[in-house]
Amino acid sequence: MSSLAYSASRLASRSATAARRKLPTAAVASSAPCTGIQHQTQHQHQTRRSLSDFSFAGPRKLDDIMKLDMIEEKKFKSKDVQDLWLGFHEGKDHMDGTVIDGKTAKSVLSRAALCPFFIQPIFREDGYFTLVSQFQSPGHFLLAYLEDYKMDPARAQPLITFSVFDDLVDTFDIGLVRVDVINKGIEDDEGLRCVNSLLDAYGKDELFTSVHAFNKKPESFDFDDYVAQQNQIWMADRNRKSSDE
Repeated sequence: MSSLAYSASRLASRSATAARRKLPTAAVASSAPCTGIQHQTQHQHQTRRSLSDFSFAGPRKLDDIMKLDMIEEKKFKSKDVQDLWLGFHEGKDHMDGTVIDGKTAKSVLSRAALCPFFIQPIFREDGYFTLVSQFQSPGHFLLAYLEDYKMDPARAQPLITFSVFDDLVDTFDIGLVRVDVINKGIEDDEGLRCVNSLLDAYGKDELFTSVHAFNKKPESFDFDDYVAQQNQIWMADRNRKSSDE
């Protein structure tokens, strides 16, 4: 049995209360628990294939967003590139941009190539729902609603996509991240927070253990414990944001 299929069978028995406020369309339509992947042996290969068949919302290449030849001609510094990237995405609906250091960008991409699947809960006032992510080389991640996989993996559609561009790692020691929120039921700040959580999960040694377990040693992955940890992080971020306001 594949590690993803084993994870699916273990998570299928878990349950939680889905948030009722402005959930994605798929979540509103489904009354089933939203924290398990339904194990269907006959669809194991199909699940992997359907993820690969996703249409990608964002640009595939960094040069489609930022003209790299202009950066070279004007002899930009790292801070200039970061300001340009963040400024370009500031205030835009359903898309965002963030910057990570070069070492983290390399770690995220190399680890995602080895462990392409993971999960990420999104928390709201009265509950949460769960997304499943898959990495696609060279640097793209697609996130879909977990309940869609339980109902029909072949029809699951991405709610969020993001890309980690490592084109400027060697010259500026930075990785540029582009986030596209496709489903209007997910707020832009939720999408960015979800992406940042996944970047931390792949980029930080102490957090990558959970990603590795999910992909390579699924019998050791504790879903409830992971959700509880994520809930604490989201609550801390929410409280910090409230205090800043």
